[in-house]
Amino acid sequence: MKNSGNLTVTTPSDREIAMSRVFDAPRNLVFDAYTKPELVRRWLGVFDGWTFRECEIHLKVGGSYRYLWDGPAGATLGIRGRFLEITPNERIVCTERFDPPFDMGDAHDTITFVEHAGKTTLTILVRSPSKEVRDAMLKTGMTDGVTASFDNLDGVLAGQPLVGRS
Repeated sequence: MKNSGNLTVTTPSDREIAMSRVFDAPRNLVFDAYTKPELVRRWLGVFDGWTFRECEIHLKVGGSYRYLWDGPAGATLGIRGRFLEITPNERIVCTERFDPPFDMGDAHDTITFVEHAGKTTLTILVRSPSKEVRDAMLKTGMTDGVTASFDNLDGVLAGQPLVGRS
């Protein structure tokens, strides 16, 4: 197990990576920040000179999402996937595939939102196509990227109107 700041990263199996962090916000707000493009654009992957060019989310079973960032020195990074299961404010199951040259095949993600005493634990379980792909993913610096994104998410949650907060 590795803990980067407030992010906990584990490898529950040869093909899986689990990333978890607690946010000081009710789960409906964390779910909204994770699924509404106008909020996602404010936190996901926007650090170290990276900016969103495209953020599309069609949040329904069978719907798709597409993220495309522009980075330093003309770099780009794209991700796309399909929603397989959605339980509002509780769980999302989807596929995830990076654009070339970072394509390592389809991953299967399960994202859960668990609230306790007004705080929400957000957990992302990524099941990769193989142990080799899982290990390669871990070597990309993804932990630093998720940590920076979740730090941004924490700020978005602190700054948005907290309707429904207990």
